[in-house]
Amino acid sequence: MRHNFYDKIRNVTPQYRDRLYAKVTEHLLGTWQTIRLLHQQGAFSEMKEPVPVHVNTYWDMVAVQCNDTVFRDDSRLRLFKFLIAAFCMFVKHEPGHPAGTPFPGGDMVQYIDGIYYCPVREKANEVDAALCPFCPALQTPSIGYLKPPVNASDNQKQEFIRNCHDFHNFNG
Repeated sequence: MRHNFYDKIRNVTPQYRDRLYAKVTEHLLGTWQTIRLLHQQGAFSEMKEPVPVHVNTYWDMVAVQCNDTVFRDDSRLRLFKFLIAAFCMFVKHEPGHPAGTPFPGGDMVQYIDGIYYCPVREKANEVDAALCPFCPALQTPSIGYLKPPVNASDNQKQEFIRNCHDFHNFNG
């Protein structure tokens, strides 16, 4: 799966590609080890939580996205990707893209004060296979009144400065 992913991002700028590949590799290996350890400890047999209603919609989307007639070459890898994401979102209650996942433009998924924030959550309607409608992460908030963003990207820092200048009577 890692090799297949690397092939798909080989034409991305090297700096972004290396950061993204490292984070995805960490996520895949870490999630696999977590599943293996929880199974070994018998944790899954103790789970009594009801399955959320929206999970059926997720599996309907997965069935379409992993259809062998549409995606012949990599339907098993696509299914594996969705299984890992489902484990993270529905069992661990974490985002499908882990904290630290970079996005183009320098923004990334963040974990602040017990809440996950994703800079692209509101873009879910642009992608057929988006995890966003099922993900527990919230949209990264726009910059508030004179409150600088935590661990901000250059884009967010510039937006904060522009916001202060345009909307808060900045005179300096």
